[in-house]
Amino acid sequence: MRPSDPSKPSYVAKIERIEADGRGTNVKVHVRWYYRPEESIGGRRQFHGSKEVFLSDHYDAQSADTIEAKCTVHSFKSYTKLDAVGNDDFFCRFEYNSSTGAFNPDRVAVYCKCEMPYNPDDLMVQCEGCSDWFHPVCINMTAEEAKILDHFLCENCSSEGQKKLQNSHTASRLLDTKVETKRRRR
Repeated sequence: MRPSDPSKPSYVAKIERIEADGRGTNVKVHVRWYYRPEESIGGRRQFHGSKEVFLSDHYDAQSADTIEAKCTVHSFKSYTKLDAVGNDDFFCRFEYNSSTGAFNPDRVAVYCKCEMPYNPDDLMVQCEGCSDWFHPVCINMTAEEAKILDHFLCENCSSEGQKKLQNSHTASRLLDTKVETKRRRR
């Protein structure tokens, strides 16, 4: 929907119903507003995607003339599966109480060593051992290095792998020692 200040981005709203007066003129749309992170109490955070909006408890009636275009607000899950994100695609993973600043749900899954919620704008790599996701910068890797990875094991899984490998070498060395000891006794 068209903002009153043309320098601001268009507003995103869910149309709840449309009504017109008896003559079909003066058409009103009853909407439920979506807020952008920067419009919420607390503002934009690192994990908020550039196309993220929050479904609010703020309802309003507007002139139908303020409608600029149709957009699609996807669930977070369906948004992350899009092949290409268009200008009219947004996603919502929270409902927002505009008077208290509370979010529902109030917690979401966190990933990486930095323990941040997933931002679909950020590149992440998945560990083949534990299936956890990591930001390249958090594991001392550039985005370019991450993009060309064939396989990745996080620090915990690679050290576990090293321990298992060391244990198998130690066990085989012990076995060899026992075999040598038995041979010497003859």
